[in-house]
Amino acid sequence: MNQQTSIPAIVVFDIDGVVRDVSGSYRRALADTVEHFTLQGYRPTPDDIDCLKSEGVWNNDWEGSQELIYRYFETQGQSREQVIVDYNSIVAFFQSRYRGTDANNLTGYICDEPLLLKSSYLNQLTEAGIPWGFFSGATRASATYVLQQRLGLQSPVLIAMEDAPGKPDPTGLFSTLESLDMGIDDADNFPPVIYVGDTVADMFTVQKAQDIRPNLTWIGVGVLPPHVQETVQKRDAYVESLKKAGAKIVLSNVQELTTDTIQELI
Repeated sequence: MNQQTSIPAIVVFDIDGVVRDVSGSYRRALADTVEHFTLQGYRPTPDDIDCLKSEGVWNNDWEGSQELIYRYFETQGQSREQVIVDYNSIVAFFQSRYRGTDANNLTGYICDEPLLLKSSYLNQLTEAGIPWGFFSGATRASATYVLQQRLGLQSPVLIAMEDAPGKPDPTGLFSTLESLDMGIDDADNFPPVIYVGDTVADMFTVQKAQDIRPNLTWIGVGVLPPHVQETVQKRDAYVESLKKAGAKIVLSNVQELTTDTIQELI
């Protein structure tokens, strides 16, 4: 693709913790769910959830909820085989808190998520000739709500939960590039790919993409979600975890990934 020679880089964004602050929504719903299914025996703290996420395989919050429920009952002397927890019931309860109980309208925690970037930032990337899209473990409905209704984007390129295996599998990252009409099978003069995420799983996704497509340049950029910036100790520990997982740089906010920063990275 000849036009690729003039493209400095491609940027793909995660959504949760990057585009929107989910500490009071997804994470709150996760804690509610675990508390409910442990019969109020255990409510995970933000640090507990961060610890789980740092393992790099719990990008799906429904599965993360189930895992914490299992771990709680194991501390009570029960094996996983003894714990009867229906996964569909976990999903339904979680969604009742996150989306709300109205089937036709979003009324839950999702409605109160602070945005972490402005559409004008994305316009700046476009003006600089940098294609961009989104690869997220969020459901398509949730991701579309924040991108189109909250940010006002018109049909942005999005690979969501329903479209690809969960991270750190990089299939969705590859699919995002294809949706941007950037065929990764044509490696000649292919621009560097930057994936921006806030978790260890996001950085592992970049590493796995590099393993599968070593002829392309993959760059992981970490972003600190707001809840870990409350203390210097939390912030430093989170920075270290992202860098250890492969982040080339770690930013306090996604909009710090300016065109000048991108040039420095590549």
